[in-house]
Amino acid sequence: MSADFWAGYVSGAVGIIIGNPLDLIKVRLQARDAIAVQAPSSYVRQFEGLASLVTGTAAPILGYGALNALLFVSYNRTEAALNQALSVQQSLWTTWLAGAVGGLATWVVSTPTELIKCRAQVAASPPSSLEIARRVWRAEGVRGLYFGGTVTALRDSIGYGFYFWSYQLATQWLAAGPGQQVSPQQEAVKVLVCGGVSGIVTWASIFPLDVIKTRVQTQGLGLGAETSPLLRPAAPDSRGLPPARRVGAIQVAKDTYREGGIRLFFRGLAICSLRAFVVNAVQWAVYDWMMYELGHGRKKSSDAL
Repeated sequence: MSADFWAGYVSGAVGIIIGNPLDLIKVRLQARDAIAVQAPSSYVRQFEGLASLVTGTAAPILGYGALNALLFVSYNRTEAALNQALSVQQSLWTTWLAGAVGGLATWVVSTPTELIKCRAQVAASPPSSLEIARRVWRAEGVRGLYFGGTVTALRDSIGYGFYFWSYQLATQWLAAGPGQQVSPQQEAVKVLVCGGVSGIVTWASIFPLDVIKTRVQTQGLGLGAETSPLLRPAAPDSRGLPPARRVGAIQVAKDTYREGGIRLFFRGLAICSLRAFVVNAVQWAVYDWMMYELGHGRKKSSDAL
């Protein structure tokens, strides 16, 4: 397979391992039913033990590695095709559009990965990612794994458009002047800074969509995964009334606004921004290093000229 596939895969898996503790807090702050009755408000106390540090990581490590690989391959191929079709060397607009196409291409992986991860992270006694996937499959089949797919696709397309756009823009701002020599250490710092900035810009651009996605995919989990109507058909309540039906993204957005106004669409953004800077700085550094080692990095390319 191509160099950008493996560089994207490894960098994505590394990012999940590093960022999962902060991602756990983000998801729990975003979710409505489960966390409102189960989780303490303190960030530190969100972790009941060492096991919480890796809660929900199995699906993302496998899934997000593949997602990141698919993202970078789709982005690189789309940008090259757009630049060739438009007869331009590179522009921020084609970068954004290529990123959006790459983000949309990840939908097939990101939707089930996000659904399993979020449900594992908000459950009172979280089962394994594999067990959650099995329960969803038995109850609803493939359709259940792709619940919330529309808002996830919209989030990924817009978000990854800004992801590559902001990274390219930051790279241009920090580019060395004509004739200026850049040391390997300076180049490494630039990659880390640009990667971190791109992560913050990305999440700031789509955070309300991410809140909606989380609430769509975790609705009904307030009693724990074992009794959730999301994982098995719900029975009528004690009054004989039918169980509450799951609703789509638009209704979830309306309910969220009625619940707490605009502020709820940004709850968890601070902790997410911290996570985004750290994770994406490392991801871009790993990606850049692997591309260099595989002979396709910017330094190799410049040396060959």
